[in-house]
Amino acid sequence: MSKRRVVVTGMGIVCPVGVGVSNAWPRLLAGESGIRRLDMFDTSEHAVKIGGQVWDFSADEYLDPRDAKRMDPFTQYAVAASIEAMNDSGLDMSNEDPTRVACILGTGIGGLTEQEAQTERRLAKGPRVVSPLVVPKMMVNAHSGLVALHHGLKGPNYSTGSACASATHAIGVSLRTIVYGDADVVVSGGSESAISPLSLAGFGNMKALSRRNDDPAGASRPFDKGRDGFVMGDGGAVVVLEELERAKARGAKVYAELLGFGSTDDAYHLTAPDATGDGPRRAMELCLADGGIAKDDVGYINAHGTSTELNDKTETLAIKQVFGDHAKKLMISSTKSMVGHLLGASGAVEFVATCMGISEGRIHPTINYEEPDPDCDLDYVPNEAREVSLDYAISNSFGFGGTNACLAIRRYA
Repeated sequence: MSKRRVVVTGMGIVCPVGVGVSNAWPRLLAGESGIRRLDMFDTSEHAVKIGGQVWDFSADEYLDPRDAKRMDPFTQYAVAASIEAMNDSGLDMSNEDPTRVACILGTGIGGLTEQEAQTERRLAKGPRVVSPLVVPKMMVNAHSGLVALHHGLKGPNYSTGSACASATHAIGVSLRTIVYGDADVVVSGGSESAISPLSLAGFGNMKALSRRNDDPAGASRPFDKGRDGFVMGDGGAVVVLEELERAKARGAKVYAELLGFGSTDDAYHLTAPDATGDGPRRAMELCLADGGIAKDDVGYINAHGTSTELNDKTETLAIKQVFGDHAKKLMISSTKSMVGHLLGASGAVEFVATCMGISEGRIHPTINYEEPDPDCDLDYVPNEAREVSLDYAISNSFGFGGTNACLAIRRYA
């Protein structure tokens, strides 16, 4: 029996540069930054005052206001992105067997906004005022459960949690869920709402965040010599993955074919990457082998590209180890240069960008690339988008805990 093939038939996004792919994608191509001075809470006592909020989002446009209030923002983003993706796919659940449609979403932290708010209430007024909804709002699978509830999806349903690789793991596991025959369609991706006083202070005190408070749009600068840390972002993205033959039978639009998935761990340090690049190298090699892709056929990498000193250098090294001389011919760009680091949701947003790039033959830039770093000496598509025909691309995600994940796609024709 031939291997079941998996394609992307719908996409939705909620991120700092826009809500909906039709809004966000042109801004990414134009190199627009969604990073500004935060106004979600008082940052006067914080060393870091900038971030990538979801500036143009209203949950009430997607949900009954009463239902929206019962969700943490990370779940609101996931439900909204899922509605965008399902509408884009043209999938009509009234004509589908709901037991064959799964929902697998990732998040790095889950309902941090709710957890922090209810902790403050308890400390200020005692346990009697804590919301009875605190647990269902903060649990990490709230978004997958409520997306399934909203659309009536009765197949496998769970959340993946692997820090900044969470959504990439979710999409990779979703690929295998279809290949193994456990579902015919998977609604997958991830969401995060982690910009809060607690997390901003924690990451800031870790010295992980950029402190370019006077230049928010220029703060996230992956692979640039002057990078000084990542910028936090919120949002999410959801894709509809579908077995190819059923997608063709219903006349679905196909953005790309999802071919491969690779996943490894450094087993080196909880928060720092292994400087040898061994873990990311193995993840990329496993992904290419899983997809049956020759290294020299890959034309583009959507990099993890966080704008931190160690990550960018290590990822560059790993790419060179995998691709050898071909590394110099690769186009590499970082979506995080414009939206910041969406933690567990970043892989989903970057997967959407990769699918759009290969589908349209347009690669978004890495903005704020001004001064080359001798340790980062590849083609990072600096500051301007490119029009180019691509057949194969990969998307990288690495995270705390030493986790590494990679997805490979092919242009569908």
